[in-house]
Amino acid sequence: MVGRFAEREAIEQLLDAARDGLSGVLVLVGEAGIGKTRLLEHAAAQATGVGLTRLVGVEAEQLLGYGALHRLLRPHLNRIDRLPTRQQDALNAALGLADISHSDRYLVGLATLALLSSAASELPMLCLIDDVHWLDRESAETLAFVARRLHADSLGLIFAARNDLADHRLFDAMPSLHVGGLPAADARELLSLAVDGHLDTAVADSIVDGTGGNPLALIELASHLGAEQLAGVAPMPEPLPVSRLLEEHFRQSVAALPSDTRMLLLLMAAAPTDDMAVVWHAAGVLGLPARSAVAAVEAGILDHGAGLGFRHPLIRSSVYAAASGNDRRRIHAALEAASDPAHVPDRRAWHRAQAALGPDDAAAADLDAASDLARARGGYSAQALFLSKAAELTAEPAKRAERYLAAAQAHLTSGDRAAVHPLLDLAVPALRHPSARARALRIRATAELFDTGNDRVPAMMLDAVAELADADPRMTWELLYEAMHAAVIARDPMHRTTLADVAKAAVATPHRPDAPAWSPDELIKGLALRTAYGYESSVATIQEALAKLRASAELHDVASPFSIIVSLAADDVWDIEASVEIVGRLAAADRSQGALYGLSLSLSALAYTEIRNGRLTAADALFAEADDYATAMGLTTQGDLNRALLYAWMGRESDVRAVVATMDVVATTYGLGMLRQLALHALCILDLGMGRYDEALRHALPVYEEDVPSQGNLVLPLLVEAAVRAGDRHTAALALKRLEERAQLAGTPWALGLLARCRALTDETADAEIRYRESIDFLATVPLAAEHARSRLLFGEWLRRRKRRSEARTHLRAAYESFGAWGASLFAERARIELLATGETARRRVPETRFDLTPQERQVALQAASGLTNAEIGSRLFITTSTVEFHLNKVFRKLGLTSRRQIAAALGRPGFDGGPSTSD
Repeated sequence: MVGRFAEREAIEQLLDAARDGLSGVLVLVGEAGIGKTRLLEHAAAQATGVGLTRLVGVEAEQLLGYGALHRLLRPHLNRIDRLPTRQQDALNAALGLADISHSDRYLVGLATLALLSSAASELPMLCLIDDVHWLDRESAETLAFVARRLHADSLGLIFAARNDLADHRLFDAMPSLHVGGLPAADARELLSLAVDGHLDTAVADSIVDGTGGNPLALIELASHLGAEQLAGVAPMPEPLPVSRLLEEHFRQSVAALPSDTRMLLLLMAAAPTDDMAVVWHAAGVLGLPARSAVAAVEAGILDHGAGLGFRHPLIRSSVYAAASGNDRRRIHAALEAASDPAHVPDRRAWHRAQAALGPDDAAAADLDAASDLARARGGYSAQALFLSKAAELTAEPAKRAERYLAAAQAHLTSGDRAAVHPLLDLAVPALRHPSARARALRIRATAELFDTGNDRVPAMMLDAVAELADADPRMTWELLYEAMHAAVIARDPMHRTTLADVAKAAVATPHRPDAPAWSPDELIKGLALRTAYGYESSVATIQEALAKLRASAELHDVASPFSIIVSLAADDVWDIEASVEIVGRLAAADRSQGALYGLSLSLSALAYTEIRNGRLTAADALFAEADDYATAMGLTTQGDLNRALLYAWMGRESDVRAVVATMDVVATTYGLGMLRQLALHALCILDLGMGRYDEALRHALPVYEEDVPSQGNLVLPLLVEAAVRAGDRHTAALALKRLEERAQLAGTPWALGLLARCRALTDETADAEIRYRESIDFLATVPLAAEHARSRLLFGEWLRRRKRRSEARTHLRAAYESFGAWGASLFAERARIELLATGETARRRVPETRFDLTPQERQVALQAASGLTNAEIGSRLFITTSTVEFHLNKVFRKLGLTSRRQIAAALGRPGFDGGPSTSD
């Protein structure tokens, strides 16, 4: 190999990591012919003591969902029975190895990770994946998922792709190298090796400059240009049109071949690469003899070997692109005839469709059936492609529109939102039934959610409700759920509607009598009542809905993950136990199904419950796990967007302000008004901890005035405290009045504990003591350790100001020790200063080693402390057992531990009860 020293070093480092029991990922990106494939060949040659698995993406196979993954995993499928049952089922369904009705893409990813890791545990493995840009979307997503989950698995993955790989965003944030042209000296050396005769120096410089050092261009031009041109006697074309010249060079090379050879090459360009038997069967249908390949091998178009194939992918694509429509239809008809309808009905249907000239309802019906097979395997991109082509071949307008609509839904499910709107534009004019038109509006609204912003979605969902009228009560409530879900997150102002309008529409819609126990309908109605008609009208409905969900034998997530709505509703009636239980069960269901999007939101919601319980380490681990899954899905994360409240409790002021600034930008850009209120809540906690009561009051007032579900109530005790300490008794009285009305209606220990504390804060008589003790007693009965400690801190401050120092010390010391153990530094410092004022010495705490753990080390440590085995931890965190072992070893070393039983205490968790409740 000439040059490429940086690339070779990166490859060697990756191989060393795999040999040492770690893992590595490298993405090579560059234009066609730049040398990516040659670098993969170099990696294979250097992989001594390492097993090799190779995969090349093929343009003609992009329609086959999980087709490329099947080729990659074929050598390892004998291990599939070692996987957990759900992973086995998901992978068997995806690869078409079993008659299973549905396959979840993330369970497929986890199964693939486990399968490759299992093989690598016996012999370090290197997977080389070339032409990633031509993988089917499902295979690309799965391999990107695996690449993001690797850590200590003796496994290396090297991807090679064209420059437009960035359009997919699947491989963002992975280690990558841009493979550019060779430096001039290296390019001249390569060119001289490719030229047999004399090479003029000026000509060489001109070719190197004109090709930009592209190795394939250098080599092909060396063979394309005449000896006189290379010697500098005859002129060369100016400028050198590298890409077009390469394609034209390949086309001319093919055009010079006999007609039978050209037809065989076209057949190979359109056929699956892993089944030459089909190619030769189709060749027989066309009357092409096997000797037709000889001329292509002699011309260097095909490689002669065990698997006859094109020398370069550009040749394959140029052969197909140059063919006439009539020739393409001929070879697809032959491939249809050669394909077994019992084993490859989807391929057969596709070839039949490609052979059709004009509308063909029978071919369209075959594609429709093939789309069902693709959907069952989780191949939504293939499903969309089949349905789009079926629609093109459908003669009847209404049926054609239905297929375009179904294709739009499949594209949306696959994540290809750019394809959704054009298909809807084709479908909508011919849709006849109200439910179909409502579906179209719903699909467009969901795509809008990701493309332009959440604040446009509620009005679009209400349009769909109006279109549907009373044709489908179940779908009506699904639409209302999504409208309310979007509206409570967007907050006012919204596009063409308001939160109150959405709420009134939900209240006015009759309840479904056949709704299952786990249905979100009643909870949505309760939140709608709260928004449209006030708190008093909603409490009973919300509490009954939460009780029904807790009693339900099963819980299911829905299109817009349910955990956010549950959290908002439970917070609004101060029911922490319902929030922890229901969201925890949703997280467990999402985890078992591999539903990573719903799981990431459930974990974030549970992190807030951990903060309220003083478990800041656990909360941070949950946020990190949620971010990890978002990244695994290829979603763009916004850094520490969810951590503002956590940082506020930890006293990290600069981090709080940085996150709040990001929250404001994201809220504006994506129509997520709820983020602004969460930001104000975090700032309020920060300022209370620092004793800046005027600032805390300023942050709390806008939330109080807007009074939306959850934050409108959670801010009340903060506002009372800030107003009392800032000397604004009038505002404190108003906030207390609202809290008294609502807390007594809710009647939960959380509500009554906060109410007692706020009454104590505003009471200037000795009766305040009774209120403080009531608050402490109430809050001790529920998992709200942080609120309990805050009540003890405030009571200790009150006692100290009344010269009751001995009693004050008891509460202040308990608060100080709790806050210090959790890492709540500002409140710990506030308690320490009060303790000093009582005459007791209290040292300022220093940062503890548990906060030196990485996010994933904390996740693993918390799970291990709860008694889980390494295999169970790996299954829950979607990582391999070897990665769990790697992280635990680092935890033990950093914390100086010798036993798993020591982890809980080392994490600063007195009374530790088993880690995050998400995993139950």
